[in-house]
Amino acid sequence: MSDIFDEAVEELQTFVDWVRFGASRFTEANLFYGHGTDNPWDDAVALTLAAVHTPFDRLGQIAHAKLTHSERVHLARLFQRRINERMPVPYLTGEAYFAGLKFKVTHDVLIPRSPLGEKIEEYFEPYLPQAPERILDMCTGSGCIGIACALAFETAEVVLSDISAAALDVAADNIQLHHVGDRVSLCLSDGFANLVDEQFDLIVSNPPYVDAQEMANLPAEFAREPKLALESGEDGLDFTRMLLRQAVGHLNDGGHLIVEVGNSWVALEELFPEIKFTWIEFQRGGGGVFIFSKEELQQHQALFDARGLNS
Repeated sequence: MSDIFDEAVEELQTFVDWVRFGASRFTEANLFYGHGTDNPWDDAVALTLAAVHTPFDRLGQIAHAKLTHSERVHLARLFQRRINERMPVPYLTGEAYFAGLKFKVTHDVLIPRSPLGEKIEEYFEPYLPQAPERILDMCTGSGCIGIACALAFETAEVVLSDISAAALDVAADNIQLHHVGDRVSLCLSDGFANLVDEQFDLIVSNPPYVDAQEMANLPAEFAREPKLALESGEDGLDFTRMLLRQAVGHLNDGGHLIVEVGNSWVALEELFPEIKFTWIEFQRGGGGVFIFSKEELQQHQALFDARGLNS
């Protein structure tokens, strides 16, 4: 442990002392944010809360509480890992929040941060005409999108699919955490390969969509996440092309496809200039999420087939 952290362990006593210290060190280190927080202070708060096993809603009650020596040592090591390894906070704490819900995360899954959480909380209104009875969360990772959907639509059956068995292990833990095992199941599948005869009212996906140039310039914190969940070809649309080609065959009449493509929305519109995409609007920030009904997908199927041959 470096001198400044040794000094902190001996001299800093209270919760707020450590938050201030951590925020100062993170600012000095010029860290990158975007995994649930957007500033050094909130990162320091999250790590300090985790170190003393205290939920966020108790923050006001413990701000001036003293930490034990062992808690201070543990926290100093967390701060050092955040700085030296550029490790995102959720990988250090083992948990992240999505749609107001806590989820287990490991290095095998993308850290939950999709703007879709806002729309799940709003039951996808006004974009869905009725509540879906059967939902597929493709590229589920931790399972956060599909599990949040299961909790929002309390009678829906939900399938969580992913190409990564390790990711599905994490999703299984989160199914158990939220007690939805009676309605939520897992499927190891590369796209629709193991979902051949399955039909859904809603297919929702936060697939890989980072293009080659962006992958080459990712901040170190984002490079800690699994490449399998991020990269998707030169323009970031390889997986999305497949979805647009094949989703219609897995949607019930009146069903919908919702896909997040992030910054690759520009490339998507350039690929299909004839199509008017419906981009979902968010109040809490974020974008790059489109929605198609089954009927709209059928209308554009020839274009999706013609320009999706490389997927």
